Amino acid sequence: MFELKTTLLFLVTAIAEILGCYLPYLWLKHDRSAWLLLPATFFLAVFAWLLSLHPTAAGRVYAAYGGVYVFVALLWLWAVDGVRPTFWDVLGAFVALIGMGIIMFAPRNA
Repeated sequence: MFELKTTLLFLVTAIAEILGCYLPYLWLKHDRSAWLLLPATFFLAVFAWLLSLHPTAAGRVYAAYGGVYVFVALLWLWAVDGVRPTFWDVLGAFVALIGMGIIMFAPRNA
């Protein structure tokens, strides 16, 4: 159950981070309203808060989270940007997720 909870928390965290970065991107690159910076700030704060919910060392959480972020970013590429990930994108995301699993779920003495 710990593994599922951790993975789901990472997925929600990645969505919050991507929204916090995508909204300013829309403002800067696509001439959207600067008001998008307000929800972006909210999502980035939620992102930081979600990372703090993990019961292990911050550095380990940040390292493992990166693997899930890669996966979610490629889903975003496909769903929002309309660009289908290549075989190599999917392979890279799979490798990143394996890395996340090793970092977060490997047996530890301490």
